[in-house]
Amino acid sequence: MSEATADQGRRQEGVESSTTTGFSTRTVLVHVAMYGAALLFLVPYAYMISTSLKTPEAAVATGMSWIPSPVTFGSYVELFATSQILQWGLNTLIISSTTTILVLVVDSMIAFSLTRLDWTGQRYLLALIVASFMVPGFVNIIPLYLVIAELGLINNYLAVILPFAAGPLGVFLLVQFFRDIPYELQEAAQLDGFSNFRIYTRMILPLSKSILTALALFMFVWSWNQFLWPLIVLQSEAAYTLPIGVVVLRDNFTIQPALTMASAVVASGPLFILFLLLQEQLMTAVEMQGVT
Repeated sequence: MSEATADQGRRQEGVESSTTTGFSTRTVLVHVAMYGAALLFLVPYAYMISTSLKTPEAAVATGMSWIPSPVTFGSYVELFATSQILQWGLNTLIISSTTTILVLVVDSMIAFSLTRLDWTGQRYLLALIVASFMVPGFVNIIPLYLVIAELGLINNYLAVILPFAAGPLGVFLLVQFFRDIPYELQEAAQLDGFSNFRIYTRMILPLSKSILTALALFMFVWSWNQFLWPLIVLQSEAAYTLPIGVVVLRDNFTIQPALTMASAVVASGPLFILFLLLQEQLMTAVEMQGVT
């Protein structure tokens, strides 16, 4: 090997070593920043869980103690024994599940009609739906309450479910997704004698499983966390949802932070489990929407 070739090899090795070192350093810094940010988000949850596992005396003691000693589930036992939190959880589950199913059905049918059928005024209706994003939700509260009262639905689950059975966000997301499904598939199905309803149920919906899963998760979480509207239309304590119930318990257990934190854990636990179960579909849908 000549001396010139050896020098060239050494220079190349130096460049590769420098590039590898730089890439590794950047990667380490990015990971440190990201994990650090994630830990900051986890701090309130860690405090909530830690406090819920403390004794009443340890929970009100001065000073910050992250690890309870001793660990006790007494607050959870007392919470379930002395409050209606199980009933509130069932109410929330019924309202959130029903609202989510209705949104998926209604929004997907509207999006199918706007993207796969041919009728006059589609563009104007879609523009009107998108424009409704600009209207603040609170301006509808009074007329909506009057309509619900006229229908005799005050203190009824339907008063919370029906006003949100369809939403512009779901329609907009599904319209964007349905447009990317090749029209050749629809034409082939029509040549095979498929009706529009069969194309919707047998072709469009199965191909849209990821975005429907993401929309279902978003709607379920949003419906689960609703506070203002259920507080207005649900007037008996037995009909409350979990967010309202947690606030009621906080007022009742002002000097019992362990009970308050236990109720917060119970209220947020199902959403955390749901996200763990559906996180793969959610990430897939977000990636696909980002690409499109």
